[in-house]
Amino acid sequence: MSLFDLTGKCAIVLGGTSGLGEAIALGLAEAHADTVAASRRIAEVNRTAAAIEAMGRKTLRMEADVRSRASLEKLHDAVLQSFGRIDILVNCAGVTQRQPTLEFPEERWSEILDVNLNGTLRACQIFGKTMLAQGSGSILNIASLATFVAFRDVAAYGASKAAVGALTKSLAVEWAKNGVRVNAIAPGIFPTALNEALVKGTERGKELLQRTPMSRFGAANELVGAAVFLASDAASFVNGEILVVDGGYLASGVNC
Repeated sequence: MSLFDLTGKCAIVLGGTSGLGEAIALGLAEAHADTVAASRRIAEVNRTAAAIEAMGRKTLRMEADVRSRASLEKLHDAVLQSFGRIDILVNCAGVTQRQPTLEFPEERWSEILDVNLNGTLRACQIFGKTMLAQGSGSILNIASLATFVAFRDVAAYGASKAAVGALTKSLAVEWAKNGVRVNAIAPGIFPTALNEALVKGTERGKELLQRTPMSRFGAANELVGAAVFLASDAASFVNGEILVVDGGYLASGVNC
């Protein structure tokens, strides 16, 4: 079990104060990593930080916005000053909107890509630079089922997540020789504040449930094992992978 122990590691989880990001942040802390969960809402930052501290882990209470390079640089510098190193980065910040592509405003398209894709790139550049300099690190991006298959009326989200998958593989190839691994998790259907209105009690939700062989949606804490694995020494030779955690959704053809 020592392979999965994150004692002495410093983890940063962007978008780590709600939904899947919060579950991953708390899971990393439970695996003994000092964990900084950052987002745009200071009340959520404080709440998550208190939970991390209750486990005996160290943290910082700082806001961060993946749309702002200056905001991420400020967080990076504070973490490096406090902990002396950065071992794990998890990019969880994300947004979506359902609307037919023909009617989708270009400005909103750009906003979604700026958070989901450009925000991931900014964080990888800023925190990855330090990892490359220290010769070690693990980056975990959050992809999606939409990285692989299309979901009706969310083309902007799908395009952004397909690009996150490609970015993950590109950085994995570029940075491997310097000791930095880059992987991703593609969650299946996990109801959160981001997608709850789309999947709970809707015809879309019924179809998604029917296509999931386990006949249920995922719970946020069911991503923790995958995240701890990819962040830990247990995954020391895992690089450039997109680990799907979907209850069998992508494997499914006909379920009835």
